[in-house]
Amino acid sequence: MAKTTNPLQLEAIAHIRTPYPEKFSVPRQPGLVDAACRIEFTDAYQDRNMLRGLAQFSHLWLVFGFHQNHGWQPLVRPPRLGGNEKVGVFASRSSFRPNGLGMSVVRLGSTSLSGTMAIEVFAADLVDGTPIYDIKPYIPYADAISDAEGGYAQQAPSTLPVTISAAAEQQLQTLKRRYPNLRQLICQVLSQDPRPAYHQENALTRSYGTALYDINVRWRVIDHVVEVEEIEPIATKCF
Repeated sequence: MAKTTNPLQLEAIAHIRTPYPEKFSVPRQPGLVDAACRIEFTDAYQDRNMLRGLAQFSHLWLVFGFHQNHGWQPLVRPPRLGGNEKVGVFASRSSFRPNGLGMSVVRLGSTSLSGTMAIEVFAADLVDGTPIYDIKPYIPYADAISDAEGGYAQQAPSTLPVTISAAAEQQLQTLKRRYPNLRQLICQVLSQDPRPAYHQENALTRSYGTALYDINVRWRVIDHVVEVEEIEPIATKCF
């Protein structure tokens, strides 16, 4: 008779604070947008011994949960394939997975040694408030494989140039003190063209809204150029 085992019980050790309050804003892969983020540990894991030696590493693996998803699918439509061709969920990084777990590499900044224990990281691709279940150091000789095959995602995606309207430029100036790197963040996020793949293929020029921190950026794509039209506050602050 086969031995039964108890299912693994996961508990969040931390949550990450990012500029992305919704999935539409999130870069499709880590490392594409170099925004500062903050991993804040829960009360049960406020033990600084866990961070001893961490500063020796430049990058970290984050094991996290896709907490905004419900259910999973055996077949998914990767954006890199135009949103039309299906592949198996295990041949993708889709968030609709059987156990709803993901892994991302982030660049380590500083660690907080006073007050609430936290880690500053950069270039995450996670929604604000994502639960973190584990943190591991990135080991270059083992984790960076020079001759690896990337299938349909072998090359980095192409980017679009970003222009900012006069009205949006004025709004940027009013937000400069609060968010000194907002221009860079907007340009990096929108240059990745976060539109659904089928919108990109049909070259629609409709206007979109992308939430960053507690603001909404209105933009559209015309002739393969992203035009930022307006930057406006949204009701609930999320960062």
